Amino acid sequence: MLLEIRHVTQYHYERPVRESLMELWMQPQKTARQRLISFELDLNPAAQVFSYADSFGNAVYHFDVPQPHDKLTIVARSAVETEAPSERPQALDMGEWDRLRSEFVRGECFDFLRMHGFVQTTEGLEAFVNEHNLEDLRRKDPLTAMRVLSETIYQAFEYQPGVTDADSPIDLALSAGRGVCQDFAHIMLAICRSWNIPARYVSGYLFTDRDAGDRSDPDATHAWVEVFLPSLRWVGFDPTNNMMTGERHVAVAVGRDYGDVTPSRGVYKGDSDSELAVGVSVRRARAALAEPEFLRMARPNFAGGRRRPENAEALRQDVHQQQQQQQQ
Repeated sequence: MLLEIRHVTQYHYERPVRESLMELWMQPQKTARQRLISFELDLNPAAQVFSYADSFGNAVYHFDVPQPHDKLTIVARSAVETEAPSERPQALDMGEWDRLRSEFVRGECFDFLRMHGFVQTTEGLEAFVNEHNLEDLRRKDPLTAMRVLSETIYQAFEYQPGVTDADSPIDLALSAGRGVCQDFAHIMLAICRSWNIPARYVSGYLFTDRDAGDRSDPDATHAWVEVFLPSLRWVGFDPTNNMMTGERHVAVAVGRDYGDVTPSRGVYKGDSDSELAVGVSVRRARAALAEPEFLRMARPNFAGGRRRPENAEALRQDVHQQQQQQQQ
């Protein structure tokens, strides 16, 4: 499937700010089933863009607007060709649980086995697991257990924007019985990791099909979960729409939770309040696309942790949804 994606982010300031510094996680991944044909950024005010790869292999772009401005507009355009995943088995043997406990899996997936950030075991989560008898799923093979877990979350929650915020803990969605894709992904991640199944947060886009029963907002970014099963490696589940991931899903970045892959994050200098507006469009490409050069990624030259841009000490590591923080 050939898709065109347009992701517009606008920051409006009450009065001009002196400078803005931003990081972006917006470039779709290049994988075996997802070919990145093109990616470009348009910025207003204009700025020089740099790039690096974070510790999870995601493409990160960063820029500085050093002059006064009262509005910042970021337009990311992508062209992506996706393929449907290869046919998956209906179930795995019970020995998969033993393979999940191997030293290989524990070492390769260390980051995605630990609770982190929004992904936590809480009293509300334990009550949800008990109410739906989810511990019984551990008597099934891991692939079947994940399918049923994803379906249970889909059936237990209503999709409703505005109930939770980007920085809301999972207990808010659990108590309300409503939320959005980010909430459902965090809940599924917490349960998977409590069962020692490696699971990671995936941010991206979905080519929404209402006829297929999709309930995601077609004008927003999307999020889902990938779990590591040794026999199949990373397998995607979309609990928001009760499906396994397919060719309509476009992956952008992976992390431990939303905080690792916020689409845009940064700071500004100035005594001014800001407002954020975001719009997303995902549609089928109307014609064959050429393959221009997209922004070049700088190769990481570090061992171990995440390499940051030169002036990244100015970046606050909080996780407000695509939100800038103020510096006087």
